[in-house]
Amino acid sequence: MSKERLNQQPKNPSNLTRFERGWATLAELDGPNGPDHALIESLAELTPDFGRYLVEFSFGEIYQRASLDLKSKELVAIAAATALGAVPTLKVHIRAALNIGASRDEIIDVLLLMLVYAGFPRAINGLLTAKEVFASLDRPTV
Repeated sequence: MSKERLNQQPKNPSNLTRFERGWATLAELDGPNGPDHALIESLAELTPDFGRYLVEFSFGEIYQRASLDLKSKELVAIAAATALGAVPTLKVHIRAALNIGASRDEIIDVLLLMLVYAGFPRAINGLLTAKEVFASLDRPTV
């Protein structure tokens, strides 16, 4: 395996377990009590393994790869969720992208690009979902 390929392999800072790395990445993306944490905990009653798989594989392995930064990964996740019509997942990734520095304009541009690759209905759903997430963040908290 080439040195370049080795540098693309997942990093393991401080010898954390895959779950610990994944959980830390989730906290960075959507805060310590963000929507992904709530989803994982709500599914634990039904199947605790699902949450562990999600955290270990998605965030403890794939999200650890060094080729793309977290913002880029979240913009890709927004595109994929839009193309799939996965609105609850899309909401989570829009919030995560904003939390790690993506601008609203970048998110909207990704959603506009989905016109070409996923069609008008999916792009419309994505834009309406972004509008909903933006509005929820703009509301004053009591």
